[in-house]
Amino acid sequence: MDERVREHARTLVDWSARIEAGDDVVVQVDEGAHDLAVAVAAHLGTRGANLLSTYSSAELRRAYLRAHDGAFDADPEYELAMYERADSVLILKGSTNTAGTADVPSERRQAHSKARRAIREARLHTDWVSTQHPTRAMAQQAGMAYEAYEDFVYDATLRDWEALAEEQAQLKELLDAGDTVRIVTDGTDLTMSIEGRTAVNSAASVAYDSHNLPSGEVFTAPEGTEGVVTFDVPMTIQGRRVRDVELTFEDGVVVDFAAEQGEAVIEEVLATDDGARRLGELGIGMNRGVDRVTDNILFDEKMGGTVHLALGRAYDACLPDGVAGNDSAVHEDLITTMGAGSRLEVDGDVVQEDGKFRWE
Repeated sequence: MDERVREHARTLVDWSARIEAGDDVVVQVDEGAHDLAVAVAAHLGTRGANLLSTYSSAELRRAYLRAHDGAFDADPEYELAMYERADSVLILKGSTNTAGTADVPSERRQAHSKARRAIREARLHTDWVSTQHPTRAMAQQAGMAYEAYEDFVYDATLRDWEALAEEQAQLKELLDAGDTVRIVTDGTDLTMSIEGRTAVNSAASVAYDSHNLPSGEVFTAPEGTEGVVTFDVPMTIQGRRVRDVELTFEDGVVVDFAAEQGEAVIEEVLATDDGARRLGELGIGMNRGVDRVTDNILFDEKMGGTVHLALGRAYDACLPDGVAGNDSAVHEDLITTMGAGSRLEVDGDVVQEDGKFRWE
């Protein structure tokens, strides 16, 4: 086994999830993540944690959803109980077919997602972490040779997270003290309120309210969004290609949309529920180890010199106690490049210009 796989497992268990002896841990294993799962299981054993593994597969999900009549039972108790009893959930992604569910009818996807709201909430209340094991399917989607893609994944994942956390703390401090953010770049002039919200220093550890490995972003929960934004980074949503999406906001709500490719996908996302037409996240990428677009949101949204906005659910960590954020069955990220001529402002002060932060 590649020693980097074992290092990945150690980083996930020790730094990211902070697993301790006696913790009840659910490990969700994609079909292409077997090697990482073996390394994680071994390290959980050294920690004296309790392991329950589940199997995930795009082909399995496709078969089930296409065969089902769409009248899904709401939050099956056996699955809900598993997440309610878990201390941590480790999600090991490793797709062997990135378009494996592309032909599942959208109404079937939406019905299944809505029926699992309490299950989703229970999982989000654990110390959950999602990570990616490199597979040939993901390498192909990224347009890279497999060995080059492995190097890319580990360069982004096996980082000095403490040092990055210190750098990101500078941006968190500015956002926590700010009231308004403005994003200006090609096809984009967007303002939003962040007053009273808490930014998350997403340094790949639950100790920072961060749940992705790799991470490397600072994010918050905006409201009152106004203006136009163009997302120039191509990506795959629900197994279908999306490119050059334009959204127009008024009073915090999407009032118009267009896309060069995948417009029907955006329409389906927006139609999920009322919350899907509002933003749940403003995220600012700061991981310079992610140096190219790979059509994988786990990496692409962390890339330095990008900003991403998510339609749908807001994260509780960004909200004041007792305040309900935007609620939705979806959380779909879209990314725009902050390159030459761009600027990111907080209360009128330029924090980032031409894709570089003022302290870089």
